[in-house]
Amino acid sequence: MGVGIGDIIPKEEREIENLKGRRIAIDAYNTLYQFLSTIRQRDGTPLKDSKGRTTSHITGLLYRTSKLIENDIKPIYVFDGKPPELKRKEIDGRNKRRQKAKEKYEEALKKGREKEARKHAQRSVKLEREMVENSKNLLKAMNIPIIQSPGEGEAQAAHICKKGDVWASSSQDYDSLLYGAPKLIRNLTITGKRKVPNKNKYVEIKIQEIELKKALKKIDINQDQLIEIGILIGTDYNEGIKGIGPKTALKEVKKGKKAEEVYKENEKEPEVNIDEIRKIFKEPKVTDDYEIKWGRPNKEEMKKILIEEHDFSRKRVEKVIDKIEKKMSEETTQTHLGNF
Repeated sequence: MGVGIGDIIPKEEREIENLKGRRIAIDAYNTLYQFLSTIRQRDGTPLKDSKGRTTSHITGLLYRTSKLIENDIKPIYVFDGKPPELKRKEIDGRNKRRQKAKEKYEEALKKGREKEARKHAQRSVKLEREMVENSKNLLKAMNIPIIQSPGEGEAQAAHICKKGDVWASSSQDYDSLLYGAPKLIRNLTITGKRKVPNKNKYVEIKIQEIELKKALKKIDINQDQLIEIGILIGTDYNEGIKGIGPKTALKEVKKGKKAEEVYKENEKEPEVNIDEIRKIFKEPKVTDDYEIKWGRPNKEEMKKILIEEHDFSRKRVEKVIDKIEKKMSEETTQTHLGNF
């Protein structure tokens, strides 16, 4: 779900060329969910191999990651570990919503309602453990750095960004900002034309850059107040106060109010300990045990995973590998010339 602060956070549009040479930590789960949701057939059915296994996620991972590399962007994928206990209720709620969406999807399919089926299919997406492992195996074969977080992936991405090991964190959600990521990049892996939900029109999706310090200054609050806003409107760990959106929450915290005070004024009782939520964002479980290093792709391993195991087109896979290798060769040549 993520925290819905998008309406109050200033953003700047960027072209992919503006990110050239940058190291970017990508929230892996968030990105894989995007691929599973959007890379589908007309009726909403995900892409599958001959054994009936979903391949939408590795399709997106292969082509979008190679595009980043071609544009001289250095991706690092950060994977979630064990979520905080407070997230259990949100996870249970998501599973129930997915199950309902799945039932509606199957019903629409039976009735031949393709548009309706696709809509429900996108809402029924679930990232299975096997999909996560498939994704990691492909990234390892591509020689792309992977970081396994002990907790939330966005918290880990924010952590390595604060350390200066990467230039920015990348996710569709805004939670990275609550974790204190100095810079957030949105729409990195979904640029291009996208259909507006439930409407027969398309919009151009642009890369967005959010610089935390600049954004906080523009809306005249500090980092602690941003976390209070998140708590008031709802996070992955609490529901928030019904009827209070980001703009109202912003007004309240600018008056110097804490979340508890706003709850009391609205005659609401927090369903969880608010101090625990603050602690999750201010003292998340992260690790410094990681290595960020890129290398040439393991061509044979990539072919084994994609062509032999999942029936990808040999011609298309070899084309992607050739592009990645060409880019790697150019970088090696430039490095040698720079040394000379």
